[in-house]
Amino acid sequence: MPELNHGFNLATVFQAVAEALPDHEAIVWRDRRLSYADVMRRSTGLARYLVSRGLGVHRERDGLGGHESGQDHVGLYLLNGNEYVEGMVAGSLARVAPFNVNYRYVEEELLYLLRDAQTTGLIYHARFAPQVEKVRAQLPGLRVLVQVADASGNPLLEGAVDYDEALGTAEPEGGMPEPSGDDLFLLYTGGTTGMPKGVLWRQHDVYVSSMGGTPFGADKPFADYDELVAAARESAAGGGRAMLMLPPFMHAAATWSAYWTFTAGGRVVIPDVVDRLDAASALEACQREACNTFSVVGDAVARPIVEEIERGDYDLSSVIAVNNGGAPLSPTIRDRVLAAMPAIFLLDGAGSSETGMQMTSVSAAGGPSETGVFQPGPETTVLDDLRTRRLEPGEGGGWLARTGHIPLGYLGDADKTARTFPVVAGQRWSVPGDRAGLLDDGRIQLLGRDSITINSGGEKIFAEEVERALAAHPAVTDVMVVGRPSERWGSEVVAIVSVADGADPSDEELIAEAARHIARYKLPKAVVRVGMLQRSPSGKADYRWAKDVAHAAAPAEPAIG
Repeated sequence: MPELNHGFNLATVFQAVAEALPDHEAIVWRDRRLSYADVMRRSTGLARYLVSRGLGVHRERDGLGGHESGQDHVGLYLLNGNEYVEGMVAGSLARVAPFNVNYRYVEEELLYLLRDAQTTGLIYHARFAPQVEKVRAQLPGLRVLVQVADASGNPLLEGAVDYDEALGTAEPEGGMPEPSGDDLFLLYTGGTTGMPKGVLWRQHDVYVSSMGGTPFGADKPFADYDELVAAARESAAGGGRAMLMLPPFMHAAATWSAYWTFTAGGRVVIPDVVDRLDAASALEACQREACNTFSVVGDAVARPIVEEIERGDYDLSSVIAVNNGGAPLSPTIRDRVLAAMPAIFLLDGAGSSETGMQMTSVSAAGGPSETGVFQPGPETTVLDDLRTRRLEPGEGGGWLARTGHIPLGYLGDADKTARTFPVVAGQRWSVPGDRAGLLDDGRIQLLGRDSITINSGGEKIFAEEVERALAAHPAVTDVMVVGRPSERWGSEVVAIVSVADGADPSDEELIAEAARHIARYKLPKAVVRVGMLQRSPSGKADYRWAKDVAHAAAPAEPAIG
């Protein structure tokens, strides 16, 4: 096995498993069944192409600030498919930093992202070629384009190379670089409360914290590649892991989950339909491939899945666990998931692009469940309001924080890097802005992101807490809560709500349900009805959109006094 070179890197992790289990399936999608050896071969060809075009490392990590990168950055402007995984592995092999591109961005947003990322290469589906053509002239640093053919039939852009052609690249004369655990994993935030930011992780840190480098339930990461491979062999011998990939790979939870699966020598199963969530397609793939786990991102993904289970006749007896992360599940949807699949464990995870996975909770049918309460990992705690010390159990609320394996900083933003990753009592922490309480028993109650906290009448109100309370009404299919300027309150709580077809609960009924779960001062002063709420492809709330809707709605008489 290779030696650790500044820790684990994502290319060598995949390569080590591929060499140990070459014939085992790694990715299943439509008519493609790619083994680990297949994916490694294809990724190597793509990496050779990137290196042959002069992409790679231009300055090693030593001497760089936390907001600086010494590598080329290659965007993955792709729907789900084997090409996304191959792009990740190839990027690490070539020592470039691949990064996620939101494929729903319009021209202005796409241009901002690619500029901010200092993009030198882009791997994109042909369906997005028109968008790439519109912005490429405004990106003088963009010099490598790799186009993945698809059903759109869009022709190859001038100067681009066809993806399959790139896979056939021979090894460059100077050979290939040796990947390092110091190489970057560049992850762009969703930009749901502000402009997207590029979070710079060392590959070793993100792998150990969030991508399988620390076995589930363990407090220490794998010691080396030998130990990792032994665990993968053992898992594969026991039947292996098959994970249904519901969220888009451009969402951190999806790429992290994929690497958890690869670390265990398992296979990632991608539903046939990838440009939207098609619950029937997803469950058919789950049944056909006997998947034993899948991930959801809050109600936006879990609701259509559980509704399809309730309507259909699927054999999901292979499913052992459903993982939720990125957005909370409402109590109603949680109960429906467990009723529809009573033999599963429901694992809730809490974390962010800036922290990795921090906390978990486990629910089972018939067992106790507390929404928003988690068991923290050993590197996670709550800091006091002034960020000067760790709180002790039972002390109350403060900032959710993580130390240890955390990011280096935000690309190109030294000031925000210093604010988000402060040094407290001699330790460096990641404090991205979530408020939380440290309970008497050491568990943590997650309250919500400070940037969407509403200060109304002198009281702090956490939007996510109000959303959970409203979502408990059985007619509510989706909800976001934001603040809107108010002469009386300074800022008033406004709920943007969609309800089930055929349902027409009054505002008073919705607020009465919420009043069963939260204090009166937290209740919405207005309810705005919409047909569908705007969310990212992964299901995360778009609070900028919600604020625009709330501001545009005509001021109404307060629903409560």
